[in-house]
Amino acid sequence: MTITTTLALDLGTTTGWALRTRDGAITSGRVNFRPQRFEGGGMRFLRFKRWLTELKSHADGIDALHFEEVRRHVSTDAAHAYGGFLATLTSWCEHHQIPYQGVPVGTIKKHATGKGNASKEEMIAAMRERGHAPLDDNEADALAILHWALALHAAQEA
Repeated sequence: MTITTTLALDLGTTTGWALRTRDGAITSGRVNFRPQRFEGGGMRFLRFKRWLTELKSHADGIDALHFEEVRRHVSTDAAHAYGGFLATLTSWCEHHQIPYQGVPVGTIKKHATGKGNASKEEMIAAMRERGHAPLDDNEADALAILHWALALHAAQEA
């Protein structure tokens, strides 16, 4: 099995991330892109892009990227923020020639818990059962996306 560097993201103002490197190690976390005081509205996306570039450099490249594809948002502000992160992410991936794929929320939840409508708490518990220690649902979702992606890659290679 070819091990590649795979990044999984739960996009949002607090972005959850999970990274599996070429040596098979998995790291994860969350990063906050909340607008700072006196900052223009686009600065959060510039900080997001800079963070992606730093992560890519630290990981010595990214071979595949998967993200949570959200179709319904709680508010207009959340929808606008998600759209900005998605546009920034996809253009960054295109620029760096990194293949990317969105994964529907229900698909991720069903793979992680067996239920397509699992709660945040159930997602966190499912990732803890896999040996991770997510700090919140954003990190848990990113880990779940990563595990889904790894299963997909393994099935494609079989």
